[in-house]
Amino acid sequence: MSKKYFVELKLLLFFLALFLLPTKNFGQCAGLDTKTSICDIPNPTSQTVDLFGLLDGNPIAGGTWTDDDLSQALDSATGILNAQLIRKSGFYRFTYTVSGVPGCTDNSATITVAIGGYPGVSGPTGAACTDATAYDLFHVFNGAFLSPQSNGKWYNNTKASPVTGSIIDPKDLGVGTYQFTYSFPAIGDCAGPVSSTVFVTVYRAPEAGVPANILACDSDDLSIYSNLDLNSRLSGEDANGEWTDNENTGEITSIKDHFIDVQRIYNTFGEGTYTFTYTVSNTPHPICKIDFATVRIRIEKRIDLTGATLVVSSDICEPDMLRATYSAKLTSGTKVIPNGQYNITYKISGPTSATNTELLTISNGSVTFSLPSIFFQKVGQFKIEITEFTPFTSEGACTTIIDDLSDVLTIYPIPKLDSAKIKIDPVCQNKSALVQITGASSLPDGRYSIIYKLTGANNTNAQVVSITVVNGAANFIIPSTLTAKDGNSLVTITNITNTLVGCTNAANVSGNMVVNPLPKSIDIKIEIKDYCLNEPVPVSISGLGTLKDITISYTISGSNLTTAQTIALAVLSGKGSFIIPQNLLINTGATRVTITKVTNNETTCDIVPTGLFDDFLINSIPIAPTTSSQIFCKSDGATVANLAPNGTQYKWYDSVMATTPLSASTILVSGNYYVKETALSGGCISPASLSIVTINDIPAPVLKLKGQDFCGINNPTIADLSNNTNAPTSIVWYDAQDNGNQLTNATLLQDNATYYGFEYSTTINCFSNDVLIVKVSLTNCSTTEYADFFIPDGFSPNGDGTNDTYAIPDIDFLYPDYTLEIYNRYGNLMFKGNKNKPDWDGKNSDSKIIDGVAPNGVYFYVVHFNKDNRPPLQGRLYLNR
Repeated sequence: MSKKYFVELKLLLFFLALFLLPTKNFGQCAGLDTKTSICDIPNPTSQTVDLFGLLDGNPIAGGTWTDDDLSQALDSATGILNAQLIRKSGFYRFTYTVSGVPGCTDNSATITVAIGGYPGVSGPTGAACTDATAYDLFHVFNGAFLSPQSNGKWYNNTKASPVTGSIIDPKDLGVGTYQFTYSFPAIGDCAGPVSSTVFVTVYRAPEAGVPANILACDSDDLSIYSNLDLNSRLSGEDANGEWTDNENTGEITSIKDHFIDVQRIYNTFGEGTYTFTYTVSNTPHPICKIDFATVRIRIEKRIDLTGATLVVSSDICEPDMLRATYSAKLTSGTKVIPNGQYNITYKISGPTSATNTELLTISNGSVTFSLPSIFFQKVGQFKIEITEFTPFTSEGACTTIIDDLSDVLTIYPIPKLDSAKIKIDPVCQNKSALVQITGASSLPDGRYSIIYKLTGANNTNAQVVSITVVNGAANFIIPSTLTAKDGNSLVTITNITNTLVGCTNAANVSGNMVVNPLPKSIDIKIEIKDYCLNEPVPVSISGLGTLKDITISYTISGSNLTTAQTIALAVLSGKGSFIIPQNLLINTGATRVTITKVTNNETTCDIVPTGLFDDFLINSIPIAPTTSSQIFCKSDGATVANLAPNGTQYKWYDSVMATTPLSASTILVSGNYYVKETALSGGCISPASLSIVTINDIPAPVLKLKGQDFCGINNPTIADLSNNTNAPTSIVWYDAQDNGNQLTNATLLQDNATYYGFEYSTTINCFSNDVLIVKVSLTNCSTTEYADFFIPDGFSPNGDGTNDTYAIPDIDFLYPDYTLEIYNRYGNLMFKGNKNKPDWDGKNSDSKIIDGVAPNGVYFYVVHFNKDNRPPLQGRLYLNR
C-alpha cells in the first residue's frame, strides 16, 4: 500500500466519523439529557434528591427548573425533588434551562426520573360487615408508615381474581377472611414487581329478617291470630332476638315472649295499628349495625251502606240547564255511617261519562255534596252511582258494602221533531192508518202529545193524539173515518208537548198517506194443464191488470178435495203462477181448482170473485225400470251410452233427486246411477231404479330407483326395463301414450327414448288408466367394469365400405361427455370429435392443408374422458388408404 493511498484513507475515515456523529449538539451550559431511577421511596434520602447533581456534562448553576409532567414534587427554585410526594409510580421529566449567560447559547437539559413502585406497609387485618357494599382496601395499610402509591393493581388471592380499583363489596364476598395483594411492576432500573399483602375479615351482619305485616278487617275471623307467633311473621331472621311491644298492648310479657293474641287486642283496643319490633344485637363484631324488623298489624272497620240512599237534585228542562246547580245527598241506611272523612268515588254515565273522587265529611249519618255542573251540559239521563266509599285513613283491608247506590238526573230537551220523518203504509178505503215517526233523535224516551192535520184527498184539522217515544221512534193511528176517499193525503204534525214536564214546541213534519181503492176482478182467469201423479202442478192466473203482489185463496174439488188454501204471488204483466203442493193431489183423475179470494198485497185490499175455476187431469206414473249393477274398466272410458237399459224412453241421472238427465257422452265413475222411464202416453216419468256402477282400475307400474339407467354396451331390451319395475311380468310397454305400438320384450332400448308402461290385470281384465313414463339413459356404465375398452390402432378410408372411418366403439356409453382429438406428426389438429360427431373420415376437418385429405401415415390421438377425474389418454394410429 502506497503512502498516498494511506493518507487518503485516513481523510475518508475522518470525514465519515464527522458524518456519523449526532447532529444534535447541546451547549454545556445546561448539561446533557440524562436518566435516573429512584427505587427506595420510603428512604428519607428520596425526600431530597438534588436533580442538578444528576445532570450529565458541565451544567452552569443559576438556571431554572420546570416540572414537565406536573409531579408537584419539585422545588423549582432549588431543584430538589421530594420523591415521596409523587403518588404514582412511573416516568417523570424535569427540565433545567440556562439563559442569558454571556458566551453561552440559550439551552436546556432534561432529566427523566423513574419513580419505582411503592406498595406501602400492611397493617392489622381489616374488618368489614356483610351489611356494607363497599370497603376500601387502602384502609388496611399501617398509617405509621408512608402511604402506598395509588396506581398499583389489587388482586384477590383468595378467589384468584383481579380487583377493579381498591373497593371491594363485603356483601358480595360473603363471610370469611380474604387475602389481597397490592402490586407494582418494574419501573426503569427499579426491580419488580414489588407488592404488599393485606387481609380483610368479613363478618356476618345481624339479620332481623323480613317482616310480613297483617292487614285485616274487623269482619274477618281474627280468631286465627289468637295465638300468633310473631316469629312466624319473619323470614330470614337470626335467633335470640328480642320483641318490643310498641303500643303497650300488654301482649309481650318478657324478653323471650313472642306470642300475641290479635283477637284480644281488637276486643280491648278496637281498630287501629299495632306494631311489634324484633331487635338483633351486633355480635359477634361491633363493626356491624344492630338490625331491626317491625311487624305491623292494621285492623280496620268495615263500612256497611246497606239501605243507604242517594238523592240527586230534581229533573230540569233544557232551557234551565246552563244556570242550574246540581247536588246529591247521601244518607245512611240501616247501619249508621260513622262520622269522619271518607273518599267517595262516584261515576256519572249518560250523555257525559265521568268518574270523580271527593274527600267528604260524614256528619250524623249523611252528607250533601255538589256535582260539578260541567258534567251536565247536555240533555239526557245521567246516572250518578257511588262505586267506592273508603275511610280517608283506610289501607284497603275492608271492602265497603255498597248496594245499588244511585239516582238518575234527567235534563229534558225542548221537544223537537226537526230531524224526524213520517212513514205511513198505504191503506185501503175506510181502513185505519198507522203513522210511524222515526229519526226523532232529540226526543228522550217518554210520553208526548201531538197535534196533526190532513190535507188532500181527505181533509181534517187540529187532531190531538198521545204518543210514546222509544229510541227516537213512535207511532199513532189515524182512524178509518178519516180515510173514506182514495188518493193522496198529506199528514202534518204541527205541535209536540212533553206531557211529563210540560215543555212544548211547534213542529212541521209531514208525510204522505196513500188511500188505495179496492181491486177489480172482471178480467181474472185461471188455467191448469194435465200433469202426472206426484208431480208439481203449476197454476197460471192472468188478467190481474196492474196488480204486482197478491195473495189468493183457493179450494180443490173433484178427484181430490181440500179446504181453503192461501198463497202469495208475484205478478208480472198481469200474470202470476203458483205450485199446488203434492200432498193436496194424491189421486188420479179429474180435479177442479176454484179461486175464492184475491188480495192486493201492496194495498192489503181484497176481492171475492165468483165463478173463477179450472178443471184438469192427473195421470198415472209408470213403474220403475229393471236394471242391475254394471262393471267397466277405467281405461275403456265408458260413458252413459254404455249403461243398460238404454233407449229413447230411458233417462239416466247421477242422483235420485236429479231432474236433468246425463248426456250419453258423460264419462262413468264408480258410484250410483239412476234410470227413469218416460211413459209414451201422458209423458209421466217412472220412479228411479238404482244401478251401482263399478269402474275398475289398477295403479300404474312403479319404476325402481334409477331403473331408467342402463349401459348401452349390454344392449338392454324392453325385458330389462320391465325387470326394473314392481310388475315385471304384467307390465305392457308402448312407444306412445295414446295409440302407440306395443313393444316386445326383445325390443332394444334406445338412449334418451321415452317408453310408456301400463299394468294389466288378468283378474279384472283391465289395463291401468295411469301410465308409467320412462326416459331411458344408456350411459350408466361403470368405468371400473369397462375400464379396458378397445381403441383401434388404424383404419383404411378407401371407400370400400370396410373400416372407412376411425371411431372408438362404445365410448359414448362409458364417457358420454368425451372428446377425441387427432393430430398429425407436426402437431396440427386434424379432427375433433365427441358423442355427436364420433367418426373421422380421414379428411382434415379441423386443419387447413392442401386438398383437405390426410395422407397415409402415423397420426396421434388424445382422448379426454371428462368423467371420474380420469386423465386423458394418448396413443397413435395408422392411416392406410
